[in-house]
Amino acid sequence: MAVTIGDHVPQPPSDLIAAALLHDVPDFAPATLDIYQALAAGYGPQVPRIIAALQAEHRALDEPDPPICVNDLPVLLASTADKIVALGSLLRRAHASGDTVGFFAQRPALVALLPHLRAFQQAAHPRVPAGMSAHLNAVLSRLEQATAGTSVAGTR
Repeated sequence: MAVTIGDHVPQPPSDLIAAALLHDVPDFAPATLDIYQALAAGYGPQVPRIIAALQAEHRALDEPDPPICVNDLPVLLASTADKIVALGSLLRRAHASGDTVGFFAQRPALVALLPHLRAFQQAAHPRVPAGMSAHLNAVLSRLEQATAGTSVAGTR
């Protein structure tokens, strides 16, 4: 994520890069640790704020009709980079499997999220750097093509 942000955002703020590098830390932190307090102590208030927003967005993807939030630029940049990296990785793994349709057929929740991800890209487009929007658009287009043969209508 940090590299993707660096590819598209000239002189990205250090707290944005730190949040990108640390965004998965809450998933691996011991339950006894207040990870957001620890992050704030080590990196300042912006880093845990961005990470908490990304975590909330990830949880919302499990709900019907997740919200699309584009008003907080640091979170939007991190979220866009996260989608570029994660979806690109899935496409590479699908291709390496030798059965792209089968790979995505086993991930109906992801396929069902494609309209939401496309709506996110369209909402983010005027707010993120043009190259970053184009990068996410290209990844989504490849994913839409790769899943065209997958039938998961209404599944989430």
